Amino acid sequence: MEVRQDIRNIAIIAHVDHGKTTLVDAMLRQSGLFRANEAVVDRMMDSMDLERERGITIMAKNASVRYSGVKINIVDTPGHSDFGGEVERVLKMVDGVMLLVDASEGPLPQTRYVLSKALAQKLPAIVVINKIDRQDARAGEVVSEVFDLFIDLDATDDQADFPIVYTVARDGIAKLALTDTSADLRPLFDQILKTIPPPAAKFDGVLQVLVANLDYNDYVGRLAIGRIYAGAVGVGDQISICKLDGRIEKTKVTKLYAFEGLKQTPIDRAEAGEIIALAGIEDIYIGETVSSADDPRPLPPITVDEPTISMMFSVNTSPFSGREGKYVTSRKIRERLDKEALANVAIRIESTDAMDTFKVSGRGELQLAIIIEMMRREGYEVQVSKPEVITRSENGRRMEPIELTVIDCPETFIGVVTEALGRRRGRMTKMINHGTGRVRLEFEVPSRGLIGFRSEFLTDTKGTGLLNTIFLRWDDWQGMISQRITGALVADRPGPATTYALFNLQERGELFVRPGTDVYEGMVIGENARDVDLDVNVVKEKKLTNMRASTADDAMRLVPFRELSLEQALEFIREDELVEVTPASIRMRKKILASNQRPKGRVTE
Repeated sequence: MEVRQDIRNIAIIAHVDHGKTTLVDAMLRQSGLFRANEAVVDRMMDSMDLERERGITIMAKNASVRYSGVKINIVDTPGHSDFGGEVERVLKMVDGVMLLVDASEGPLPQTRYVLSKALAQKLPAIVVINKIDRQDARAGEVVSEVFDLFIDLDATDDQADFPIVYTVARDGIAKLALTDTSADLRPLFDQILKTIPPPAAKFDGVLQVLVANLDYNDYVGRLAIGRIYAGAVGVGDQISICKLDGRIEKTKVTKLYAFEGLKQTPIDRAEAGEIIALAGIEDIYIGETVSSADDPRPLPPITVDEPTISMMFSVNTSPFSGREGKYVTSRKIRERLDKEALANVAIRIESTDAMDTFKVSGRGELQLAIIIEMMRREGYEVQVSKPEVITRSENGRRMEPIELTVIDCPETFIGVVTEALGRRRGRMTKMINHGTGRVRLEFEVPSRGLIGFRSEFLTDTKGTGLLNTIFLRWDDWQGMISQRITGALVADRPGPATTYALFNLQERGELFVRPGTDVYEGMVIGENARDVDLDVNVVKEKKLTNMRASTADDAMRLVPFRELSLEQALEFIREDELVEVTPASIRMRKKILASNQRPKGRVTE
């Protein structure tokens, strides 16, 4: 087997917000990709609107730079645990990884997760300690923590002997030692060429391309992105697709692209070791193999961890259905969910007994909320249920997912956080105090207990706490967990909400609607301070009789209402409630709209 000295394939992995996309920006800028006077946006790899708004990476993306005559293919990956499936996929395409770690925060749960996946595939790692210019940077301690993490994950001697590069990604500076003087990323590029092995390639073997990603082009259709493990492929070649179910389909390559900078550049031919995009293959999925037409040889398919959370997606059946969205039928919703499952290997779509309801399973609330948000922006109307954990049965025992929860908060909030997680069956396993006024707590908590916890946690810590979670293991069912301890204020008739009615209701609890908002019977318009649901008349108007009364009208001052985001609404609802999502609105409602058909009494979990 030969090696290609002119190529390096590398993935950048890290916890969320540790600076992956910013570092890729700096690498692209310093590679001479842009003209001196060219306007370039920050975080250019985050091309989706949602990514730019939230400041997180959701989809793994490819780019490349050229340095010293070598083409370096870079894959930028998401840092959030809910999108771990993206990381597992792209590690199949690369020969090494750059592990980014914040110089202050150190290794966090997703750092551990992505590193374990890289070490399992025997990939060499370059450890990059980023943000060394932070006032609270502790680079020396963080290097020790990273080394402990490698040992903890059973790294081999070669893997544990990792090179270290210190960077300030925002300024585009890299150093091999903290005392070095450097003005660019040259030390990092040199380290990549030195540490990351060139791709092993069988130039004269049978063509084998493992599809690790999908993209879409308006002109040429679906693009299959993958790495050529053996052989070569050119435009016009007859190829075979080795399907996941064992079938072999013949087709022809109509277009072939390589990655140059941020663009996909058309090429006529590519050889083993290169990362390419193939066009002209309409019915292809992630994990399938593109091989020779005469002698097809499939590669092992990509496997990812199982989902842990599920939600029910159904057709919008509220009285306001069809007012704001373009796509409202079950057929359109199913087509959109199936399309999502093509490119997102970490989710599962299942049919249910009801024709208009589908069960969608994923890694976490955020991943499913992102899918819902993308659908509403595309014009879909859908209603979704409260997220539920997926359980399994082993030897007659009911098992549920347990998550490692790492909390970083001021010392003063240790008691309130420990108490809150204790109610949710959490167990503290570690507590580290760095002496800076902040403390790091580690808990093992059932996934059920974390549903709806994030907003409560931010309230308890006055917005100063950081919460990170990652799937740990399956364990025995931990027993009952109480969720929301308050009831809901539910509209009992349709119409526009009035200031007069809201003024008299605000002492009952917190309101979610403003005056003039159209409501319908069964719509949740607020949170009751007590643990019962309350049907209220929110459209009541002040009677205009006795206009000459001696008491003058007082100006009605409303307490500002709380407008819930999609994630907050999903956290708030109970089992008997749904979130109605349309392009213009997010509403909460009871599953049974008619008040005389809903069961009354105290709320029970």
